Amino acid sequence: MPVGRAAATGPHVLRRMNVAAVLAALREGDAPTARVTDLASLTGLSRPAVTRALTELRECGLVEFTAAAGSPQLGRPAQYARFRTESGYVAGIDIGPHKVLVLIADLAGQVLASHRAAVDRGAAGPQLFATARSTLTAAAAEAGVPLPDLWAVSAGTPGIVDRERGEVLLAPSIPDWAGLPAVSLLRDWLHCPVTIDNDVNLAVLAELRRGTAADTGAGAQAGTDCLVFVQWGRRIGTGIVINGRPYRGNSAAAGELGFIDLVRGPDAPPGPRPADGMGPFEQLVGAEAIHRLALEAGVAVGDAHDIAPLFTAARAGDPAAVDVVDRVAARFARGLAALVLVLDPGRIVIGGGVSRAGDVLLDPVRRHLRSHTLVPVVVEASVSGERAVALGAVRHALDVAEERVTAAYQGLG
Repeated sequence: MPVGRAAATGPHVLRRMNVAAVLAALREGDAPTARVTDLASLTGLSRPAVTRALTELRECGLVEFTAAAGSPQLGRPAQYARFRTESGYVAGIDIGPHKVLVLIADLAGQVLASHRAAVDRGAAGPQLFATARSTLTAAAAEAGVPLPDLWAVSAGTPGIVDRERGEVLLAPSIPDWAGLPAVSLLRDWLHCPVTIDNDVNLAVLAELRRGTAADTGAGAQAGTDCLVFVQWGRRIGTGIVINGRPYRGNSAAAGELGFIDLVRGPDAPPGPRPADGMGPFEQLVGAEAIHRLALEAGVAVGDAHDIAPLFTAARAGDPAAVDVVDRVAARFARGLAALVLVLDPGRIVIGGGVSRAGDVLLDPVRRHLRSHTLVPVVVEASVSGERAVALGAVRHALDVAEERVTAAYQGLG
């Protein structure tokens, strides 16, 4: 028998497979602890095999044994195994032109701390990176997690991102951000794996794992199979899920809804791109455009970043506010219809700051969308809110940390 084949089928390989199965059952179970009998039933392994696997996991610090609460005092108490979620930690970072949001989570994905920092308008890449670094430091301190205990960090950012090389290729909303070696700088500082992805792609991941698309039921399952997530704020980006998997496109530029042009005629030459890199659709229905429409209609609103008073007034029945919201919904539905007609998604999830308006905005969007599409589609607000990108980053960081968990128990062989 060839040496390679013998190695691939030897006892130590079987032992590692058993350890992996037990660890997965323990991590993914409904209860925080499990008995040997429970794990044997879940994995199909014998009790001795489960016991050996748990012993190895305890030796590498991933599992501990505890006595169940309320165990009888007489006799040997029942032993329960617990995955030590505090063995390591991950961080998810949302880096945007207006804010940096950092979440610190344990290995079960439980968020331990959240820290948000505002970003000066027009801040360039180096300043943004410094803010991200200081915000991560503050969040880790709040969680009581030393930075060396981070097993993985994942960041989301606007623009086109090369995930494999960890580079931002194009970021129209952030000057001097593309080309800045943020990933390598963070990796050299933290000494752990660091990844970066488009912010909306990570928000989609959060919705798939935690949000509305993760609800149970046949309808939700169908909606998850083909899903569109729209991040609606000052900028507009889209994440797409096809056949249950995120779709990024050939150049990682799929879903740039903000650059659809609904204004210029089909024969008009393209106009110059504005200095801030805003796309035509963003100029039409982004937060600043909504603010401008409200002012023109005489609706009292705050500064250019505060359009909440418009939706409050519309909810109260103010005619001018209701008319502005309906105009915005009609414009947004026309652009959204292009994606619906091409992709036929089962569900559209709206996130970002504008989505906080709720049904006072989404109801007219649904109504206008029906007049542009051939089949009905579910349209709803994200349940993850402002944290969607950071939560998706946490989820991705946990996937990366999984490799370290695997290495921990494989090192026992």
